[in-house]
Amino acid sequence: MNTPHRTLPGLPDWGRCGVMGIVNVTPDSFSDGGLWLDPEKAVAHGIALAAQGADIVDVGGESTRPGATRVTEDEELRRVLPVVRGLAQAGVVVSVDTMRAVVAEAAVAAGAKVINDVSGGRADSGMVKVAAETGVPFVVMHWRGQSTEMDALARYDEVVTEVVGEVEAQLEAVVAGGVDPGQVIVDPGLGFAKTREDDWALLARLDAWARLGRPLLVAASRKRFLGTLLADARTGELRPARARDAATAAISALAAAGGAWAVRVHEVTASADAVRVEAALRAAR
Repeated sequence: MNTPHRTLPGLPDWGRCGVMGIVNVTPDSFSDGGLWLDPEKAVAHGIALAAQGADIVDVGGESTRPGATRVTEDEELRRVLPVVRGLAQAGVVVSVDTMRAVVAEAAVAAGAKVINDVSGGRADSGMVKVAAETGVPFVVMHWRGQSTEMDALARYDEVVTEVVGEVEAQLEAVVAGGVDPGQVIVDPGLGFAKTREDDWALLARLDAWARLGRPLLVAASRKRFLGTLLADARTGELRPARARDAATAAISALAAAGGAWAVRVHEVTASADAVRVEAALRAAR
């Protein structure tokens, strides 16, 4: 079993796999676009997720679903900052989900404790500097390109070896740019430039990340590979995104058993229960 690193600057040690709840302040996210566009509703939803067991609430103002187009920097700031500020003032541990250095810097100033960059610092040349200067935990995800082109980039000979190797190279790059290695969280990037088969292969080999020596974030919630797995046997129609939460919770339990530092999910209660069950079983061994 992969042993998770739990000590990160500014974050508690939960003694188990953590749960990162998702608040998408977007009109076009794949499963909850438009639900939390209003800042007051978004803050209330984030507080509810924390009450349900989320250890961190991840706030994003730009969809990264396959095919999504980018929003302007000003629009992303307008969406994100009031929500980050409101949640931080309510005592919620907040992460900001952004590829822009300006947004990350402003969000940390507003109270965010984690920068979750799906590009791992590749999309914006200023992001590594912001991560280094703020000193907050920084998620480096496997990423090969923007949402409009990611599906065409899902080409691998040995997906586990290549994905881990590419994240290792980016980890070295951000450290060379001034980021303390102790800040870095790694993420396999499920669904980002991955086929359904690639996603399952990566989940089956979470142990392969142990050699990087960094906490592992697993973000499988409601993603396409689960919709395909759960497709209607008669029609082949994919299971709708919001009906994939039970499968997501199963992944959360398995990821926790595989040593994940945290799981990122839309529906918190079932995954919060799942990681606590895994921790109890581990403690009883």
